[in-house]
Amino acid sequence: MSEDFSKIMIEQVGRLFEKQVSKDVLTAADSGEWQEGLWEAVSEAGLPHAMVAEASGGLGLAPADAMSLMRRMGYHALPLPLAETMVANHLWVEAGGSLLDGPTTFAPVTADDRIAIAFNREGATLNGTIGHVPWGGDVRHLVIFARDEKGVGYLAHVERDTVGTNQRRRNVAYEPRDNLQLDRIDVPLNAVLKAPDTLGGDGLLSYVAAIRVQQMVGGMERALDYALTYANERVQFGRPIGKFQAIQHMLAVAAGHFAAASAAADAMGESDIFAGDRFAIAVAKSRCGEAAGHVAAVCHQVHGAMGFTHEHALHFVTRRLWSWRDEGGSESYWQEWIGRNVCAMGGEALWPSITGFR
Repeated sequence: MSEDFSKIMIEQVGRLFEKQVSKDVLTAADSGEWQEGLWEAVSEAGLPHAMVAEASGGLGLAPADAMSLMRRMGYHALPLPLAETMVANHLWVEAGGSLLDGPTTFAPVTADDRIAIAFNREGATLNGTIGHVPWGGDVRHLVIFARDEKGVGYLAHVERDTVGTNQRRRNVAYEPRDNLQLDRIDVPLNAVLKAPDTLGGDGLLSYVAAIRVQQMVGGMERALDYALTYANERVQFGRPIGKFQAIQHMLAVAAGHFAAASAAADAMGESDIFAGDRFAIAVAKSRCGEAAGHVAAVCHQVHGAMGFTHEHALHFVTRRLWSWRDEGGSESYWQEWIGRNVCAMGGEALWPSITGFR
C-alpha cells in the first residue's frame, strides 16, 4: 500500500468513526451490548485485516500506519476489539495461518499468565487460565500463545465457544476483560503454528502495550479537545474561563504531557515492534501512562463537576485512559523492565542505546 493511499485510508476511517461512534452507541456499549452494526461497518471497510499483506487477502497497511489508525480508535473511544483483531490476524498470518473471519483477540495479556501446550497424535492440548482478556466473551476467535515443556513457543487458534469463562469482568471503562479457563482444550495440528522468535518471555504482553499506547494518545487528544472547547465556551465573571491564567497554566501542563507522550508513541510507531523492539514499547507505554493520568485529571478539573456527569462525553474518554494505562503493563512494570535491561547491557552500552532510539 502506498504512503498516499495509507493517509487517505486513515482519513476515511476517521470520518467513519465520527459518523458511527455516537454517544448512544457508547452508552449502549457501556451496558454490555455488543455493537454488531458498528462491527459490520468496520468489517466492510476491511479494517480487521488491515495489517495483513495484500497477497494474503488483507490491505497491507504498514505497522506505523496501523498505529495511527489505532490512535483514531482511541480518539473516538471505539467500543470494539478492532485493534486486537488487526494484531491477532497479523501475527497469525505471518506465522503461516489463514485470515480469521470475525472479531478476534489474543492472550495471555498479563505478565503472570502462562498457557501450556502438549502435543499428541491427534493434535495438541492447551491448559491454563488467562485473565483480563480483551473482549474475551464477545469474540469469535482466540489466538493463544503457549509454550511446551521445553519452553518452545507456539501460536494456537481456538474457537471462542470451546473455551470456558471463569469470570465476566470489565475495566473502569466497562470494556470486557474476561477471565477464561483453558481446561484441556484440544486443537488440531493445523491450528497450531510455531511462534515467531521475536516473541520473548513476555509473550503477547508487549503487543497489548503497543495498542494501548496509541489508544491513550488518541484519547488524550480527544480529552484536550473537550477541555479547550469547554474553556472557551464556559463564561465566568464575564469572560470565558480559558482567559484565566490558572486555567491556561493547567492546560499548558496537560499539553506538555500530551506532546511528550505523542513523541514517544511516534517513535514506537517508527520502530519495528514486530521484530522484537521492546525498548521502544517500554519507553512509550511508561511515558504515555504517566501522561494519561495528568491529562485526564486536568481535563476534569477544567470541566468541574460537569465532566463527571453521564450527560457529558468526557468520561467515555477518561475512563478508558485510566483503564488503558494499567493494561499491557503499568508504568512501574515497564520502568523496571527498562532499568533491568539497561543494567544488563552495561555502562558502555547505555549511551548508544539512548542515541540509537528514535
